[in-house]
Amino acid sequence: MADKVLVTYSSKHGATAEIAEKIGEILKATGLEADVKDVKQAGDPSGYKAAVVGSAAYMGRWRGDIVKYLKNNTAKLAGMPVWLFMSGPSGKGDPTELLKGVIYPPGLKPVIDAVKPRDVKPFHGDTSASRFSGWEKWIMKRVGSDADDFRDWNMITEWAQNIAGELKK
Repeated sequence: MADKVLVTYSSKHGATAEIAEKIGEILKATGLEADVKDVKQAGDPSGYKAAVVGSAAYMGRWRGDIVKYLKNNTAKLAGMPVWLFMSGPSGKGDPTELLKGVIYPPGLKPVIDAVKPRDVKPFHGDTSASRFSGWEKWIMKRVGSDADDFRDWNMITEWAQNIAGELKK
């Protein structure tokens, strides 16, 4: 596994999983080996050359299982190239601007500082009504969130290609 890249994620409704799968697909297309795994199956990252870790985000919070994974594996991740991504902001425009520059929860700052990821990238999410429960649809309506798939697959592809380029240097 020493030459493989771990792509692990936490996804509530599947949209973040689809982003992780796309990243893994791009890495493989460039000749790298990649394991794409739900964080619950990710295990010890130390056998990998690099890691790409992603979380769905709701109201500025990353999913608890990915936060726990990052905290429990901080030392191991700090010893390898790591990229982080989140999906969540909906609407049109630059995801970083929509998040007002807050691309990870403030409570993760010690982990981010220790791991020193090469990049922390926010991607638009998919808030299509078909993905959400009645309660979640009600919340989205109350906060004025648009319901649509806002993911930018070109942006995701380019980001994954950049990761591959760095790893192949």
